Amino acid sequence: MPKSILAVNAGSSSVKITFYTFDNPPRTIVDAAISGITAPPSTLKYQAGGRKHKEELKEKLSTAQDAFKYLLQRCFSDPELSEVASADDVEYICHRVVHGGDYRDAVEINDETLGHLKGLEDLAPLHNFSALEIVRLCRSELPKVRSITFFDSSFHQTIPEAVRTYPINQEIAKANGLRKYGFHGISYSFILRSVAQFLNKPVEKTNLIVMHIGSGASICAIKDGKSVDTSMGLTPLAGLPGATRSGSIDPSLVFHYTNEAGKLSPASTSEMHISTAEDILNKQSGWKALTGTTDFAQIAVPNPPSEAHKLAFDIFVDRIQGYIGSYYVKLNGELDGVVFAGGIGEKSALLRRTLVDKCQCLGLAIDDVANDKGPGDEETVKDISKGSGKGPRVLICQTNEQVCGLKYWVLLTVTFALTSRGGVGFGYRLFLYTWIY
Repeated sequence: MPKSILAVNAGSSSVKITFYTFDNPPRTIVDAAISGITAPPSTLKYQAGGRKHKEELKEKLSTAQDAFKYLLQRCFSDPELSEVASADDVEYICHRVVHGGDYRDAVEINDETLGHLKGLEDLAPLHNFSALEIVRLCRSELPKVRSITFFDSSFHQTIPEAVRTYPINQEIAKANGLRKYGFHGISYSFILRSVAQFLNKPVEKTNLIVMHIGSGASICAIKDGKSVDTSMGLTPLAGLPGATRSGSIDPSLVFHYTNEAGKLSPASTSEMHISTAEDILNKQSGWKALTGTTDFAQIAVPNPPSEAHKLAFDIFVDRIQGYIGSYYVKLNGELDGVVFAGGIGEKSALLRRTLVDKCQCLGLAIDDVANDKGPGDEETVKDISKGSGKGPRVLICQTNEQVCGLKYWVLLTVTFALTSRGGVGFGYRLFLYTWIY
């Protein structure tokens, strides 16, 4: 029987897996996800073929490993899933890892690469730790299945040295990997290719300012199809504020906030070390700290329920506006389009309208009817510009980190597998992925 490919996405409080057929292009066999690991009760979502199921779980799943084991067993025990009855039916496991350090491409997990990634855990402890815990579990319990890892930071390896370098002692910086890396790269790669195709332009000649705006938000300047700057930095904390993240602040603020900043947070474990400062700025800030809610839909409304809600909205707009202006200059005004993506970017007509109104000096204009309507279910890219062709286009791209990331991982892994059998180099395998995409 042909084997399958398993794609895994471990977040800070969720685990999602998808089994695909080992075809070109792959076909989805089953999607399964558990959310609320850190805030029980956990919820299971399960979809196979035309069957959809959702339930609160009675089982206590306190770690990403627990959730992953549960999901595997759920899939393997499904009598209608003959294609994935056991681990023997799996050829490859593809893991999304947020922080890949200096890795430019996907890597196969071995002792050397796992050791390197272990050294990066402290740079993204809420994300990398969970992902690598599952990688380690797969190595011990599914030793015959090869694991491939893909990184959100890889897309930004083209950022110039002057942009990625922090003005600190460079011996210390290089010894500890302290520089700007950037994240949401899998999503930005998907958006770039989708928008370039929509504009009927070669990727390598496409210039964009792209916003991936969700609970975690970032913005990226893309010149000639390459990332030249992005708002996130050494970790995902820098740049724009988010649901619980502060975004960029005066570095000394946290030491005035509390004299416990350098101590370990109660959220730390023996394996995952989180300082009080990291906990405050990653989990106790953002618009939740201002309004009490992480739901931006309650903030982005014409008549906000409180002054705090209005302030949170205005802060978010101000920070994004500042990056748009900066990146417009970095692109020398040679801009094909401004792209809204991510859950908030795709859904909030008010945020899009407000930002475009504040950036009219750049030639941006929005069609109110198209903006209010938003993209249809089958529209990957939607043009909401007014007077199309007179200035940079204003676009919405429906991206989803899980969906677009899994597509990226699976396609690249299929080409990895198919071409490695013939001894073809990895660079050529990446070329094949681009061609297939």
